Amino acid sequence: MYLPQSYGIALLFMLGSMLCWGSWANSMKLCPGYRFQLFYWDYIIGLFVGTLFLGVTLGSYGPGLHFLADLGHAPSISIVLAIVSGAIFNVANLLLVAAIEIAGMAVAFPVGIGLALIVGALSSYIVDPQGNPLLLFGGIALVTVAIICDSLAYRARETERRGKNTRGIVLSLICGILMGTFYPLVSKSMSVPDAPGPYATAFFFVIGTALSSLVINTLFMKKPIDGGTPVTFSQYLSAPQRWHLAGVLGGSIWVTGAILNFAASRVHFVGPAISYSIGQGATMVSAFWGVFVWQEFRSPTSRVRNLLIAMFACFISGLGAIAAAPLFAH
Repeated sequence: MYLPQSYGIALLFMLGSMLCWGSWANSMKLCPGYRFQLFYWDYIIGLFVGTLFLGVTLGSYGPGLHFLADLGHAPSISIVLAIVSGAIFNVANLLLVAAIEIAGMAVAFPVGIGLALIVGALSSYIVDPQGNPLLLFGGIALVTVAIICDSLAYRARETERRGKNTRGIVLSLICGILMGTFYPLVSKSMSVPDAPGPYATAFFFVIGTALSSLVINTLFMKKPIDGGTPVTFSQYLSAPQRWHLAGVLGGSIWVTGAILNFAASRVHFVGPAISYSIGQGATMVSAFWGVFVWQEFRSPTSRVRNLLIAMFACFISGLGAIAAAPLFAH
């Protein structure tokens, strides 16, 4: 399997994961009117498509066990940990997708993923402390400030929706706690004796996501948490083909980011805390899409403009500090 052999390649992997994790939700914008519960089935298909594609390509290239052999070689404890982490992630991601539908990408991402960054980075560092802690946690603090600025900018823009946003913010907070919990389990599943590599681990992770969806997403179809009417599988089957393709694309993009992140975390001088922290810079990538591509801030007030400037400045500074942490490890 292919794994980064230098910090430069590992950094490219982490930045790639950040771009993927911050961009996949754009696929939801390609299918307006498609309820998130239905979109999510296509998203799950996309997770499998992306995992298998990377598994038989990068996962079967170079030294070490190839993807299929690695799947058969994996110890039970690694499989269980990866499946459980996938199930936890899935509940968090479903809540995130619901929060996006209720309150918008810009409210859900800063609150949910911002909290996940703090929880995940701290817990991952406890599991496997790597890098300069001052730079790492200083960078996390700056990214957190950036996320707060992002959230304030959106709330200033959407004052008329604050009542409705309350449910979305609550869902985002729950999402953030769960989203920050799954990564240490993934890291642990790849660090036990004879553990599989990131490509095989991602496959078991996706299995956990799919199994969880059969229960949780089916329940959300019958009892929607977004306040909408129940949806049925007949509505899924009658959806336009381009909507299904958009969902598959979204899942493929997300899992590509996950595998890149898992692989980078295996580099001994990087570790899971740094890899996860840079990956969760996805919040700012989603903000970039909203500001510069989807034009969500047409004619912003001076207060909103200043918050956006502060957001990007803190984000770039924080990301630079986190990226430098492995270079100045004690």
